[in-house]
Amino acid sequence: MTRRAESLARHIIPGRVVGYDVLVCVGLQRFFHFRQREEIRTALLREHGLSLSAGEVGNPGRLFLTYVGDPHNERAGLFQDAMSGDGGWPLHVDATGEDGRGTLLVAISGWRQWVPGAWKIPTERADVILPCLRGVVRQFGAPCAVMRDLGRAVTLAVNDLLEEAEPDIPVFACHQHFLSDIGTDLLRPGHGELRVLFRQAGARPKLRRLVREPGRKLGGEICEARECLKYWQKQTDAANCLPNGRAGMAAVRALAQWAPDFSADGTGLDFPFDRPHLDFHDRCATVHKAVDAFLCGCADDRKVVRALRRLGDILKPVLCEPFLQITRRFRARAKLFDELRDILRLFPNTSSGDRKIRNKSRTAQEFSPEELRDVQNGLGQFVTSLKKRRPQRGPAQDIREAIDLILRHIEDHGKYLWGHVIRLPEEAGEKMLIVERTNNIPECFFHGMKHNERRRSGRKISGNDFECLPPAAALVYNLNFPDYVRILCGCSDNLADAFATTDFEKRRKKLAGETSVQEDSDIVTPMIASASMPIEDRRIIRSEDMRRRIVSAANSRKKISMG
Repeated sequence: MTRRAESLARHIIPGRVVGYDVLVCVGLQRFFHFRQREEIRTALLREHGLSLSAGEVGNPGRLFLTYVGDPHNERAGLFQDAMSGDGGWPLHVDATGEDGRGTLLVAISGWRQWVPGAWKIPTERADVILPCLRGVVRQFGAPCAVMRDLGRAVTLAVNDLLEEAEPDIPVFACHQHFLSDIGTDLLRPGHGELRVLFRQAGARPKLRRLVREPGRKLGGEICEARECLKYWQKQTDAANCLPNGRAGMAAVRALAQWAPDFSADGTGLDFPFDRPHLDFHDRCATVHKAVDAFLCGCADDRKVVRALRRLGDILKPVLCEPFLQITRRFRARAKLFDELRDILRLFPNTSSGDRKIRNKSRTAQEFSPEELRDVQNGLGQFVTSLKKRRPQRGPAQDIREAIDLILRHIEDHGKYLWGHVIRLPEEAGEKMLIVERTNNIPECFFHGMKHNERRRSGRKISGNDFECLPPAAALVYNLNFPDYVRILCGCSDNLADAFATTDFEKRRKKLAGETSVQEDSDIVTPMIASASMPIEDRRIIRSEDMRRRIVSAANSRKKISMG
């Protein structure tokens, strides 16, 4: 019988020619610092004199992810004790994918922002999500609260989980998703109608042609024309005059460019918080009024006047009655939505000169219990106001339907919107902690993860990379937290020793006939196959053997029918 020396087993991975230190170095560079293979090869050669091929760099990187989960699961009890010392842990649960592929489900501890569990699931279904949540609760204990979005699958899974665990655990619906769902249902009809009308009017293609033609005529003089345009912009006289010549043509071109540049009015958030088609209509109306003023001014150049009239003719259909009727209804609904948004205090934090949104809203941690109570009272007053404002009969059918829609959403989800202040037990200090009122923690986590994967792969379209990415890659993000690393292995320099110890204990238990923690059937999460086609199924379905068997069976059936 051949036995490995214990000293060798502490340094070299079984069945490999590289040590645990190389495994950790490559793995951290690959999945913690998100370096590409050639960058890692260059660094290893320069700093350690170690020459590895691209394949030799890729293999330890993938092997690193298989090792990350073992010490994480082995020390689950210690992690649970740390989170219990905080008074418990709020569970944030969410799932994401990339281009409809590689659905990743994560559970995040809201206060520490650790990732206790991550799973690749075939699709978002309650019967797939529930076993994953059961596993994380068995390992890390029941959460003190659950924050979820409004998706049906997650909602059903969380409800079933709490029926099995502790029904008294509060469940919160994300305020951001709640507001977004209302806004989408409220504003989508008018937004779609505006899109159809703009397409029929052909305003944007016509404006692009109008911009392109003066640009061609100006040719090499475009730089001088822009300088003249800048000088005209700075004029502060009351007369609405356009300059003559190339400066006037550049001014008309700029007006035609300003109208479809409605994205500059946006806040960086998607619909329904931004309404691009309504912004486009408003800009077209503003430019049309400006064109009328310029035509009444002192423009003498006939070419400039002709271009101005052409611009006015392009924009005129946007001001017709069908547009005005839709925008009137749209604005009435948008006013209700903005009123609700202000009450929930989910408005962007903008800084001077920066219209892009850095934070979608203030987090619950930034609210005091009194402020949260004010928001709750404000929503109650808003509901009372809507019921009073609701027209009982008459021609105001659209606003009546809009109010009914808002009230229906509040009735369905209202009981999950409040109670974020958690009073800790006496052993935890009898203090109060606040659970986030949005699910922005996992959403920001997914955003950063996808950005890092594009950096690691070097590809803008990362659907295949995300699908092939093991779920343990999400656990690597825990290494950003010193308190987590301290429990896991003491310090990051000891990570290789932790992996070696895990392997050593596995071999010892295997020789002794013992069952390891990871082999315990109570902790392994079963995965349910669904109608979706994950990469494992796709490899089988698209194989030549599968095609050959199907074609062979079809041809044999054809011969029987002919006989």
